[in-house]
Amino acid sequence: MAPEATDPLDRSRFPLDEWRLVETRFSADDLGTTESVFSVGNGYLGLRGNYEESRDFAANGTFINGFHETWPIRHAEEAFGFAKVGQTIVNAPDAKVVRLYVDDEPLELSTADLVEYERSLDFRTGVLHRHVVWRTPSGKRVQVDSTRMVSFANRHLAVMTYEVTLLDAAAPLIISSQVLNRQDADRGAAVELAKADFDPRKAEGFGHRVLLPENDHEPLPEGRLALRYKCAESGMTVALAVEHHLDCHSHVHVDTETDDDMVKSIYRLTGQPGETIRLTKTVAYHTARVVPTRELLDRCLRTLDRAAEQGHDLLLAEQRAWLTEFWQRSDVVVEGQPALQQAVRWNLFSLAQAAARADGAGIPAKGVTGSGYGGHYFWDTEIYVMPFLTYTSPWMARNALRFRYSLLDAARRRARQLAQKGALFAWRTINGEEASAYYAAGTAQYHIDADISYALSQYVGATGDYEFLDEQAVDIFVETARLWADLGFMREDEDGGTFHIHGVTGPDEYTTVVNDNLYTNVMARFNLRRAAEAVEFLRDRRPTAYDAMVARVGLREGEVEEWRRCARAMAIPFDDHLGVHPQDSHFLEREMWDLAHTPEDNRPLLLHYHPLVIYRFQVLKQADVVLALFLQGEDFTPEQKKADFEYYDPITTGDSTLSAVVQSIVAAEVGYQDLALRYFHAALFVDLADRHANTSDGVHVASPGGVWSALAAGFGGFRDLGQGRWCLDPRLPAAWPSLSYRLTLRGTRLRVCVRPAELELTIEDGPGPLTLEVRGVPVTVTRDAPVVVPLADQGPRLAGGPRHPAGTRRGDGTVMTAIVPSGD
Repeated sequence: MAPEATDPLDRSRFPLDEWRLVETRFSADDLGTTESVFSVGNGYLGLRGNYEESRDFAANGTFINGFHETWPIRHAEEAFGFAKVGQTIVNAPDAKVVRLYVDDEPLELSTADLVEYERSLDFRTGVLHRHVVWRTPSGKRVQVDSTRMVSFANRHLAVMTYEVTLLDAAAPLIISSQVLNRQDADRGAAVELAKADFDPRKAEGFGHRVLLPENDHEPLPEGRLALRYKCAESGMTVALAVEHHLDCHSHVHVDTETDDDMVKSIYRLTGQPGETIRLTKTVAYHTARVVPTRELLDRCLRTLDRAAEQGHDLLLAEQRAWLTEFWQRSDVVVEGQPALQQAVRWNLFSLAQAAARADGAGIPAKGVTGSGYGGHYFWDTEIYVMPFLTYTSPWMARNALRFRYSLLDAARRRARQLAQKGALFAWRTINGEEASAYYAAGTAQYHIDADISYALSQYVGATGDYEFLDEQAVDIFVETARLWADLGFMREDEDGGTFHIHGVTGPDEYTTVVNDNLYTNVMARFNLRRAAEAVEFLRDRRPTAYDAMVARVGLREGEVEEWRRCARAMAIPFDDHLGVHPQDSHFLEREMWDLAHTPEDNRPLLLHYHPLVIYRFQVLKQADVVLALFLQGEDFTPEQKKADFEYYDPITTGDSTLSAVVQSIVAAEVGYQDLALRYFHAALFVDLADRHANTSDGVHVASPGGVWSALAAGFGGFRDLGQGRWCLDPRLPAAWPSLSYRLTLRGTRLRVCVRPAELELTIEDGPGPLTLEVRGVPVTVTRDAPVVVPLADQGPRLAGGPRHPAGTRRGDGTVMTAIVPSGD
């Protein structure tokens, strides 16, 4: 059941602020959640929201995108083609630690007498603030203010400050600023307090030392310390350097300590009442696949040199300027809904922190906020995150897609391992090699090829970046089309033949290795068509690029026509009796799972039932057919969309965070407006309210991406029909006075404002003009003035929600029954 469309947060602890996430009361009960949601990062470097004193934590973490260790996957029963080498993100050396002692008493928030407490993450400045007034055991009040920032302007840089002010009386102080190798120092005891016995969503652990020290503790400029490591198996290297600057009027004694797993600067002084002691800690991280750590350290030192030349104030100003531009392109305004507005901006800010400076890497499922899913890249990026990037920050989208192109050779190798032509991208990976040990819900998800092609097509269409099409995108189109043409087969019939794809798994991981999965077939059809269009576009309009492409990929005569023939003949399952598209060729033969009577303690199903039990039922982990209705909506009639949504929505568990956003979008389109709003709330607060009880592993980055799509495509009604065709058919919730969002199309930024009776289109930046279809009518917008289009309504409005299909008769007369399997 979708939750009620209400605010789930405790506003006495997390007060409303449309531009900040604010916490006014310390709690040790949900440290893992708050560590994730108060993380700061830039897509390359991420610092979890751990407290500086590092005494109260659920999972300490500093993560660098793509910095990973490898390990042999040991299968209980080996078979040809199984994934061989696992990849797991490494917990990088932690520079967040600053420990305070007053009268030799440590500040530890969980036991401290806190007179004042506030922590806030500012979406306009990208700075995490914390303010504490601590009454020490001797009765002295001490004010501690800290800030933490990971720079968007300089992807390798983090800046922290730690201020101590004695409010009542003088006292001896010790400030110990540290960098710790938490990955190895004590094999995780100081990294994570507790782990579930079994949860495939968590990262794998290591039984061996991962980071091999390469420190020679060479002399560095005053105030600087450094650590250097090489990963034991992957060979990746990392170096960090930290610079300290202490501002105070009192005499200070400074000590430094260094060993292979820790460096620290210790400041001893007697603080005077009213005097503020300020420590500024600037840290640079550099990583590489093969570069020696000595060279990486040189890069770190140059990064620190540049930061010192700029100064702290300029670094903050750069950060604010970067985010000002980000919000000009990306902000979504939900008028009159402050709780939603705060959550929307937190979600969009999370996307910036996951993707902005990923540059030559992918976008991990948890961004750089945690180790969940091992730091891997999935199809989530292309379907859920890429639309936001493509339509608001196209260069971020280009970087992410260039990373996918860099994995093309690995995808070609993987296809050969599975006896296929073309390229098959790894379902989960960091370095391009398949890292999923469970092929049924991993490698069998061939749809990732079509998902990547979909994102490529969306990017090229929205930007007109034909240089990227010429040199990289077309190669992926060709190789993925070859895969589909080879994977499927033509079965001759009275209509001339039907093209089938067998033995695959769709997005729904509760139904695996099936024939003619609807999502897979629909998206493969798109992929085949788009590849043919791309090749013909180059041949007809960019002949030089076409010749270069033919030489690169060895395009053969007749291949393009073969792709078109496969697409035309693609099998699209449809049940005439029920009037719905079966999720696969045998899906409707299964009985149903009685979700209404399944104990809450047994959710999610994947943690409480053997996969074979789940696979026998009509029960979905996440939207599958319904996702196809959204992504390829032009291929389905309104009646088909409504019927499919009504059938599949009640049997979808929502055990995946990827589901609610898609259900919201399609519910809004077909008319279930209240249900759409409820699903939107479910998605909007996935992490802020820890709805899936695993936010401690990191932010679910695809969900914020889907939140943007739910706003722009669901309630805002935006659809990209490809090849420069865009349309709008909004579904504004009845309680919202207006909804505004931005789209960057062909270098022009368009502001779309939906109101109950009108749609306003305004060009905010760029040359224009832009032409879009509003409910089938072309509307052209120029820079001269906004265009206001009257709206007769906000689409159909249906009461309630779909009824569970249990009890429905199949075409053969049998009745679909629903049970909860138990063995009792």
